Amino acid sequence: MKYKCDICGWVYDETSGAPDHDISPNTKWTDLPDDFVCPLCGADKDQFSKEE
Repeated sequence: MKYKCDICGWVYDETSGAPDHDISPNTKWTDLPDDFVCPLCGADKDQFSKEE
């Protein structure tokens, strides 16, 4: 699954993870910490939308 930041458009892809931000590939969105924020704009996790 992919999740897109509603503020800046940064996309988190569970398959790829975000190695530049210390998130390993295949890390599920639900496994990210509750205090995860968008690495580009600092938006909270609840400001992301699931991409279909």
